[in-house]
Amino acid sequence: MPRWVIPMVIITSIIVIFEAYAFQAVKLVTKNKLIRYSWLILGGLAYVNFFYVIFTSDRSSGQTRQFQWAAGFMLLVLLPKLFIVLFMLGEDIIRYVKKAFDYFTNKEYTPVKGRRKFIAQLALGIAAIPFASMLYGIFRGKYNYKVLKYQLAFKDLPEAFDGFTITQITDIHSGSFDNKEKIQYGVDLINEQKSDVILFTGDIVNNFATEMDEWIPMFKQLEAPRGKFSILGNHDYGDYSQWKTEEAKEANFKAIKDIHPQIGFDLMLNENRYIEKDGEKIALIGVENWGKGFNQAGDLKKASEGINKEDFKILLSHDPTHWEYKVKEDDFNYQLTLSGHTHGLQFGIEIPGFFRWSPSQYVYKQWAGLYKEFDRYINVNRGFGYHAFPGRVGIWPEITVIELKKA
Repeated sequence: MPRWVIPMVIITSIIVIFEAYAFQAVKLVTKNKLIRYSWLILGGLAYVNFFYVIFTSDRSSGQTRQFQWAAGFMLLVLLPKLFIVLFMLGEDIIRYVKKAFDYFTNKEYTPVKGRRKFIAQLALGIAAIPFASMLYGIFRGKYNYKVLKYQLAFKDLPEAFDGFTITQITDIHSGSFDNKEKIQYGVDLINEQKSDVILFTGDIVNNFATEMDEWIPMFKQLEAPRGKFSILGNHDYGDYSQWKTEEAKEANFKAIKDIHPQIGFDLMLNENRYIEKDGEKIALIGVENWGKGFNQAGDLKKASEGINKEDFKILLSHDPTHWEYKVKEDDFNYQLTLSGHTHGLQFGIEIPGFFRWSPSQYVYKQWAGLYKEFDRYINVNRGFGYHAFPGRVGIWPEITVIELKKA
């Protein structure tokens, strides 16, 4: 018997039980056969399409748009049902607890007339919220660019750089793009910030250098008077695809690195650059990807060679776990770190100044926005593009503008 048979039987059984439980709500609310059958067919199509894409896709192609849309369709159908199941299960638990209590206290159990139907109606109403949100996220939210502005003050910032501005973008993931008009709008929005420098913190593609071909003329339009600088992200190494030969993987990696000068970016591979102004200077340090538990090509010591400890330093490091485990307590004092990688998981709730939540926070300590420890800052940009799920819900694509101030 093939190894995959038992796991598939278990997964199929879980899906059937889950779907049957959610379908109870539909049966209680309506007797219309068209609605009932449509519900079942839509769910079935989502699962069949998803597993078909998984089992028939060429793994050497990495994560394709076809997979993204299959995953998006399945989540669109699945997530709202999760809310329905939670409501229906909660009602069942309460009902059976009440039955047990009445039994042991010698009381006759009397069900509340119409309660289960009311719970089903409530569950379906609540489930409509994530359904509508995900629908918006897939078709509009992924291009709902937000410009977030911060002003950061440092005692050791050179006087000449008081008011110096940085635009940070990250996680372009060009292999996911499907709307040239929207991407052009995002590029124009970056240029509208008129920052002194533009810094890109990795993941220019999903898997292959060719994904960027049609977007090179567009991203070549980005302008900054003091330069454009970049680093690599985890997806830029080709580690998420199966390659016929190691030479093919290396050729793709070289082609990805060659994209950066084609769009006018100075790619830093464990290297550094000085920016000079009025006789003073600040250091830009760019490390290759360093992530907790995988791909640790980043070499902070090598990247900082030739930099003085007393220099004001801006570190570009794709994965924020690098800051958490290696950078924030380093005696060399990296005053500001710019990262990306997390995307805020492209799903969450953010009410500025009041509340923010995303499943990403259970994986990353620094998952989105600005953080400060040991008098040092890290900004985790939520990403320009999207990946895996073809949308964004509550966690919008981000362009960060940081103004440096002399404290």
